[in-house]
Amino acid sequence: MILIVVAALVVAAAVLGFVTLSKRDTGEATGRLSRETRQLDKGVETTVSLGATPDLTGREVERSAALARIETGREIVVADTTPVEWVAPDPQTVGVARRQFLNRSVIGFFGLGLSGFGAACVAFLWPSRITGFGGTLNLGDVDDLKSRIRDNDNFLYLAEGRMWVTEYPDGALEKARSTYSGPELVAMEEGLIALYQKCPHLGCRVPECGTSQWFECPCHGSRYNRVGEKRSGPAPRGMDRFAVSISGGNEFVVDTGAVIEGPPIGTNTTGQEPEGPSCVGGGHS
Repeated sequence: MILIVVAALVVAAAVLGFVTLSKRDTGEATGRLSRETRQLDKGVETTVSLGATPDLTGREVERSAALARIETGREIVVADTTPVEWVAPDPQTVGVARRQFLNRSVIGFFGLGLSGFGAACVAFLWPSRITGFGGTLNLGDVDDLKSRIRDNDNFLYLAEGRMWVTEYPDGALEKARSTYSGPELVAMEEGLIALYQKCPHLGCRVPECGTSQWFECPCHGSRYNRVGEKRSGPAPRGMDRFAVSISGGNEFVVDTGAVIEGPPIGTNTTGQEPEGPSCVGGGHS
């Protein structure tokens, strides 16, 4: 085994030496001429003289040829270095450079984005005109409204405002003035009242009861008289109502965006009692 390894090392050393000698011969091609080349050149008649002795190296021959080419080449002309006054180019001739185009594009898109964002902010903050519930509703002439209430068995429901409109008796105004606020009294003094349909207890829609002439909530049994004052049940107060104004033409205008909390428990300005059987439970109060 050892003999095989030694033999392999010897062969490798021989190959390495051969390669090294080959590279040396190749490198000497640009330096001193090899012996074989000089022997071959002895039998060839030289027709071109480079003006050098036979003992010149290859590198010296190449250098001599390069110098000969330089000497026979074109004459080097030194450019005039006198400074010349700079003149700005004509913009019409140059046009828009790429850098200018990119800068203007970036600024344009940035400005467009800011404009869109600003417009969106203004549109969000600008008070929009609300129609229907949450806005102002003109219910028309007061006298016409009263006629409609009577035609509907004393209860007029307006779905667009989520409200009940009923009549308020003139004889109860004295008590009302000491109980209710100004926005509520505006409607009462015209003989009307606008009530929010939602029960103050848990938010059920409160329907009218034609037999008792009260509002009666079917969810938990809260009951209110015809002007929304609580008479029984678990509700914490009377029915909420809306702020009302009367326009110059005696028109009844309701602001459904301004909800006023109903009167506290125990308020009974009209003294109205049930006029018939209750719709919740089927009995009298």
